[in-house]
Parts: sequence; C-alpha cells; structure tokens
Amino acid sequence: MGANAEYGRLVEISPNAGACMDDSICEVEGEPPSPCTARELIDISTRLKEEAERVQKIAATLPAESSTRSNAHSERLIYVEDVREISRSIQASVRSVSGEVLTAQPDGPRPRDVLNESMDVMREHLERGVSMRTLYHHSARFDAATKDYVRIVIGYGAQVRTLPEFFERIIIVDRATAFIPANAERTAAVKVEEPAVVSFLVDVFERAWSLAKPYPFSPSFAAQAASEVIPSIRETIKSLLVDGRTDKEISRRLAISQRALQSHISQMKKDFGAENRFQLGYILGREAK
Repeated sequence: MGANAEYGRLVEISPNAGACMDDSICEVEGEPPSPCTARELIDISTRLKEEAERVQKIAATLPAESSTRSNAHSERLIYVEDVREISRSIQASVRSVSGEVLTAQPDGPRPRDVLNESMDVMREHLERGVSMRTLYHHSARFDAATKDYVRIVIGYGAQVRTLPEFFERIIIVDRATAFIPANAERTAAVKVEEPAVVSFLVDVFERAWSLAKPYPFSPSFAAQAASEVIPSIRETIKSLLVDGRTDKEISRRLAISQRALQSHISQMKKDFGAENRFQLGYILGREAK
C-alpha cells in the first residue's frame, strides 16, 4: 500500500513465525496471568469491534473521498474504497503529524522488506520528536525480522508492546484523525475525524496499551520468549472458548495458525485432566463461573 509500509496493508502471519507458536508448544513455568486481564482484553476488543461496525455502516452511506461532500458530518467520516487511495490518505496524514502516531498491527509478523521499507519514515518522525507507539500480537515476538526492526526503532525512541489478542488494525494521528478497516478484506477504510469517535478509539488504544507487555527487543531463545507470553495466550484462549468462539475466529484473533491453536488446546486438556474437547469446555465453563 505504498512507500510508507509501516502503515500499509498487513499480510497474513508467516507459517515460520516460530517453533513455539506453530509446530510445537514450549512448556513454561510460573503462574498464568489473572483471568481478569484476558477478559478485559476481550471486552476492549468487543467494544472496538462494535464501534468500528457502527462507524463503517455510517461511512458506507457517505461519498468516497474523491466525491463532493455535502455536509460536515460526511467530512468527518470518509469512506475510502481504493487501496491506493487508502495508502495516499494514510501517508498524507502521517507526513503531517506533529506530535503522536498510535498504531495497532494485529496480524502477526510481516516480511522483512516491508519492515525495512518503513524504517526511514519512522526515523524521520522520531528524530523530530514525534511520539510513536505500536501494538503487535504476541506472535510477532518470535519473528527474527520483527525483532530486528523493533530493536532499531526503539533505539530511535519508538515504543512497542504486544498483546495476546487485539482488535482490528488502527492508526491514530495526533489524536485528531484515525483510520480503521471498512471491511474484513481491508480493501476499504474509514478515515475518521469525528472528535467523539477518535477520542473513543484513543481510549481503547490506551486501555489496551496499559495491559500490553514491552517487546523484548534483545536477542533471546524462542523458549525464553515463549515463557513471557504463552501463559497469557492460553488464558485468552480459555476465555474465547468459554465464549463459544470457533477455532478459526480464535486463531485469527490471536494471529496464530489453527495448528498452533490445536497444540495449545491439547496442552490445556492435559493441564486440566480433560480427555476430550467437550470435557475441557465443561471444565473451563465451570471454572469461569
């Protein structure tokens, strides 16, 4: 989606994102995080999804960015359909940033060339004092290219954290303009300049940021990285299973493969002494009550 790849269209998680997240699950020690943390993340995700759907429905009735806008309301919610137009609109907003960029990149690791393409833009903004904070999924911790990228941008002054589960992709510029996807395929976007909606999106981001873990940008073994995040990933899986989410939805929301999800569930069955998936669901439901 253009030269500013940091804010470009995201790609699907790489199947080679890390052994501990895909082909096998590393055993870890220590107590899992509080169930309240996983539940709060899911509540945040739900709130944003509901607000995004509401904005998308409104924006879909408005003229595209290239069309004549008839009122102030449509000027604050702009539906952008063409991928290239989305890229141009995002780049224009980011180029004019004066104080802060907040981004959530929810799809796991991205190719090294995409990350490298964004480096100069990131450095330019950070060197002139722009605050930049990014949220990734925990799965990005296991990707060598992402770790190299994060180590460099943190050196410039950026902040990066990860979550076991997040909502949709979001970009917020100067707490005045936000971009969110307008459909599941992300071939359309909504540019939001309505103050109340942008304020809501900022609040959701800040709540998620407070629950996120700093990205471990120093080199580490996969098992060490796993010990920091797998307990919270499994806690989130438990909450989503109790909510009746499908495997496809859970794997997408956690940015892991369905194969990795099944490995987590297999280990959870062992941990809870469940002989099958149905029994695990019963135990988890009873525990939740």
